[in-house]
Amino acid sequence: MLSHDRVWAAIDALAARHGMTASGLARKAGLDATSFNKSKRTSPEGRDRWPSTESIAKILRATGATLEDFLRLVEPSGSLRRSMIPLISMTQAAAGAGKLFTDEGLPTGGPGWDEIDFPDFGQEKVFALEVTGDTMAPLYRDGDVLIISPTASVRKGDRVVVRTTNGEILARELRRRSAKTLELASLIEGQEDRVIPAEEVSWVGRVMWARQ
Repeated sequence: MLSHDRVWAAIDALAARHGMTASGLARKAGLDATSFNKSKRTSPEGRDRWPSTESIAKILRATGATLEDFLRLVEPSGSLRRSMIPLISMTQAAAGAGKLFTDEGLPTGGPGWDEIDFPDFGQEKVFALEVTGDTMAPLYRDGDVLIISPTASVRKGDRVVVRTTNGEILARELRRRSAKTLELASLIEGQEDRVIPAEEVSWVGRVMWARQ
C-alpha cells in the first residue's frame, strides 16, 4: 500500500542510504531544509500531509535513485499493493460537468471513465487525469498522467488541479485558500496567476504523483 507513513519512511530511508538526515537530503535537492521535518508530515488538525511529487522528483535526481528504487523503499518486501484507479482525459474532465464528478471531486464512474493500474494509495481516494494538448507544457506534456486526490489535505505550495464551475481545468501551485477566494500561482513561465472566487470552484485535488 502506498500509505502516508510508508512514503515518508521511504524518504527517511533514502536519506539514510546516502548518509544524510532528512533535512540534509532536502538541502541537497535544493529544497527548504525543513521540507521533510516531522512537523510537516501532519497538519495542525492531525490530517496527513504527503510530500509533493516535485519534491520526490528532486530527491531522486539529487541521489541518482530511480522511481523503482524509491518504491522498493516504500515497500521493502516487494509486495506493494496495486489497484485499478479511474482514468479520464483532461478534455473529457473539462467537458463532463457534474456527470463525471461528485460535488467532492470524486469520479462517478460510468461512461467516459477508463482505468489504469497504479500503486494503492490506501485511505486516500484518487483518480488519474491524462494531460491532453500542450496547455501545461513543459511542466506536463501531452500523454502525461497525473494522480489526483480530492480528499488529501492541501497547503500552501502544493501542486493542485482545480476544476471551475464553467469546466476549466487548471494545474497550478496553491498560494492561498480562504472562504472567499482560491489563489493560484503559475507553474509555467508566461502563464498568469489566478484568483478564483470560491463560488466558482467546483473542486480542488492535490497532485499526488505525475507519471511522465
